[in-house]
Amino acid sequence: MGLTEIIERMHKAEAAAGRETGATRLIAVSKKQPDDRVAAVLEQGHRCFGENRVQEAAGKWPGFRDSFDGIELHIIGPLQTNKARQAMELAQAIHSVDRPKLAQTLARLAQELGHCPELFLQVNTGEEPQKAGVLPSEIDGFVAECRSLDLPVRGLMCIPPVDETPSLHFALLAKFAARNGLGGLSMGMSGDFETAIALGATHVRVGSAIFGDRPAPPAS
Repeated sequence: MGLTEIIERMHKAEAAAGRETGATRLIAVSKKQPDDRVAAVLEQGHRCFGENRVQEAAGKWPGFRDSFDGIELHIIGPLQTNKARQAMELAQAIHSVDRPKLAQTLARLAQELGHCPELFLQVNTGEEPQKAGVLPSEIDGFVAECRSLDLPVRGLMCIPPVDETPSLHFALLAKFAARNGLGGLSMGMSGDFETAIALGATHVRVGSAIFGDRPAPPAS
């Protein structure tokens, strides 16, 4: 499919929803993608990328930043507290702030480092036991706690259950954000980003539809 087609589809979705062209940022999810595919997207002028694992990001992006200006890196996967410092040094945004302990660690490091990436608080809208994120009943309190720590909370993030209609979860996330005066909505992936845009997404996370399927790991 590729970058150009995804951007065209985004613009059509924005127009259909009565939103301004470019109202939604495209995070190109480059996790586990070969460097040549990432370089090809960079060469097309795209600069906003997402990585799931801090370790992979640390191995990949310093080199690309030597060659390309203006790269904006978003950490979108689960973040361990022992990787928080490295994430804050690498990334401009973290989308997976999902528990008070992590928020407290980020606040301490922000004081120490003198800066903090934009933060999105992850909400487990489907209340799935295997999935990270604050439960819907706890999100208002968690937003208040993060604000009390002087953290730069930009918005909320969710990953809907695979077997449920995503629009219900996107609408729920938008309601929580509005209730808490938050403008950022990180929601929507390759299969449902147009629905997310219709419901107010400010950031969509698209990987395979841009880069192609991830290569299979080598046989052991």
